[in-house]
Amino acid sequence: MRSPPKHPAAAQGDESEYASPAVNADPPRKTPWRRLSDAVLTTDPAQRLRLSQAGLAMLIMALGVEAMHYFVWVGKANQLAVWWWSSVSIAGMLVFFVLIRSGWSARTADPSLTLPQMVFALASGAAAYALVGAGRGAVFPIVMVVLAFGIFRLRRGQVLGVCLYAVTLFGAVMALMAWRQPAIYEPAVELGHFIMIAAMMPAMAIVAERLGQLRALLRQQKVDLSSALDRIQQLATHDELTGLVNLRHMRELLRQEGQRCVRSGQPFCVALIDIDHFKAFNARHGTLAADEALRHCAQSLTAAQRGADVLARWGGDTFAVLLTDTRVGLARVGVDRMRERLAVPAGTLPALTISAGVAEHLAGEPLDHTVERAARALRQAKDQGRNRVMVA
Repeated sequence: MRSPPKHPAAAQGDESEYASPAVNADPPRKTPWRRLSDAVLTTDPAQRLRLSQAGLAMLIMALGVEAMHYFVWVGKANQLAVWWWSSVSIAGMLVFFVLIRSGWSARTADPSLTLPQMVFALASGAAAYALVGAGRGAVFPIVMVVLAFGIFRLRRGQVLGVCLYAVTLFGAVMALMAWRQPAIYEPAVELGHFIMIAAMMPAMAIVAERLGQLRALLRQQKVDLSSALDRIQQLATHDELTGLVNLRHMRELLRQEGQRCVRSGQPFCVALIDIDHFKAFNARHGTLAADEALRHCAQSLTAAQRGADVLARWGGDTFAVLLTDTRVGLARVGVDRMRERLAVPAGTLPALTISAGVAEHLAGEPLDHTVERAARALRQAKDQGRNRVMVA
């Protein structure tokens, strides 16, 4: 039998590395601003993002209200009409914020209510255009901000619908005001404004479509990267042939279990398992059959172990088992059950047998000593005729 690879040296009688972290440390106190932020925006990351966006939309609307009242101040807009417009606009954005904050919007396909907010904001912008007369040119930048704020979050069909809605709505308002107040809303000027907004909307749609393609590409790259990282993690911690935990990762799991044992006082055991006469099997049946036998052993041993235990390929035809929260007597019963499960023939493979050695980790014992005692018990099992489980 090949000697199992050495386990990395553990702390020689020094349990300082196993010291548990302080559990009585006071959590950091929240600042008044943080408490207010959590109360308004909640602590859920996704909900905070939605509410932050809705709050930003309210801020943009508030700035638009300030601009409208400036035109009232300079005598370009009717004060009463602007006050009504301001009340409806702010109240509408506040309703959207409340719908998101209450969780009602989570029942919809778009929890951010992006499309309804854009429809309302564009309608508000069109009303402002009709109210400010000579100052109506100031409405266009706000409309562009509204479109830029939400258009990149919409699907292609929604983007086209919003653009058509904006062109139709502003075209109707321009035509109406040119008919009712031609001295202020000169038809030739309004036609120029309409041509400008009609040209900008398709451009916005094209940009939104391009950004949508980039977002889809980034999402796919993120999925591919995550899949690659998962694959790398799998290769780094698992044996490629059997799919079991590999030697390196098993060493780390043993170290973690040793730390847990120090903190909780719960015992654990380590078992080393060899396939009997594997070299002869390999010589007689060839490498492909030997690989199939290793995979079969891995599957059978895994099926017979407890869910909390960990089976690893320790090297060659040697396997290791970490049996958590277990005294040596029960550990031996569990490993013996694995031995009996493997003895059943499978397909073209003959019945295989195993020899195993089990050792219980002793308080204060270095982990490599526990593994070495399991290895000695394994050698005893092989010396006494194989196909048996021995306890250290």
